[in-house]
Amino acid sequence: MKPESVKPEKVSSDVLLSVRDLRIGFDSGPAVRGLSFDVRRGEVLAVVGESGAGKSVTARALLGMVPRGASLSGSVRMHGPGTADVELVGAQRATLAALWGRRAALVPQDALSALSPVHTVGDQLAAAVRSVRGLSRGRAHAVAVAALEKVGIADAARRARAYPHEFSGGMRQRAVIAMATVNEPELVVADEPTTALDPELRGQILDLLVERCDAAGAALVLVTHDLGVVRSHADRVLVMYAGRHAESGPVDEVLTRPHAPYTAGLLASLPPDEPLPGRRLPAISGAPPTPDALPPGCAFAPRCPLADERCRTELPEPEETYDSRAVSCHRWRELPESPAQLFLEKVTTA
Repeated sequence: MKPESVKPEKVSSDVLLSVRDLRIGFDSGPAVRGLSFDVRRGEVLAVVGESGAGKSVTARALLGMVPRGASLSGSVRMHGPGTADVELVGAQRATLAALWGRRAALVPQDALSALSPVHTVGDQLAAAVRSVRGLSRGRAHAVAVAALEKVGIADAARRARAYPHEFSGGMRQRAVIAMATVNEPELVVADEPTTALDPELRGQILDLLVERCDAAGAALVLVTHDLGVVRSHADRVLVMYAGRHAESGPVDEVLTRPHAPYTAGLLASLPPDEPLPGRRLPAISGAPPTPDALPPGCAFAPRCPLADERCRTELPEPEETYDSRAVSCHRWRELPESPAQLFLEKVTTA
């Protein structure tokens, strides 16, 4: 199906990427439903939500990487300065190829599958450098070794001659971060980049990722389900549910006083710093709807303790709040000062 575009609009000069009415569908149903948001230059934007929320397919759409056979509409537009705007929805392969590695890059969840098993890590990095900068083989190799050093790989000159299977999981992810940032792109998209790593490595890799993006001047879109990661590494957060916007805004504000009941439920479900013996870990009741069984109104209504008839029949659109945030909820003004606790009490006694 030929994608339908959205008419371009003027955006603030600090906006690098503008997403408008993004819709992605599969034979099983819609995965993303009318999503709109901006990515600002140099920021870390976290995208969170439960499995099936549409986070990963949205993240890859930011790079024009939509699975074959998916229907696509809306707009994903990368803005200057100094270069012409590029519309990624409906873009030709040559347009996307010219963007990848130069202006935008991906850090995938599985680093091993992202690296060629038949080429050394150094050769792959050098090839990425040469494709963008046009350097000689020798100079590109030197840049590749320096990039491995910057991501904390010891004895980088020797390790550059190794193959991906000779690296540990943490080293492979460091190498992928080096590849994503070596050409100083404007945008890096990281799709659950630490899921396959041991817990003790996750914080180190995330710190490194943010550090290298900052050094490159790149905005980082970080897909994660871990609100602890969001709190410690992100500037702003986009909360998704069933393929739609639930809430967005500055991290400190959203995680301190959420407006959307869904965000409140996620926060209430976080394990306490000091677990109490015999206390059951809270959880939102029920499960997200499948794409082929979406309710007519708010998709979260069947699990929401505050849902009323309007919620069950009328789809809420994103609404700007009084504190420059956005929330997609009919009843956000009615949430109490401690909405997480109220939500928790209601769902656990249902």
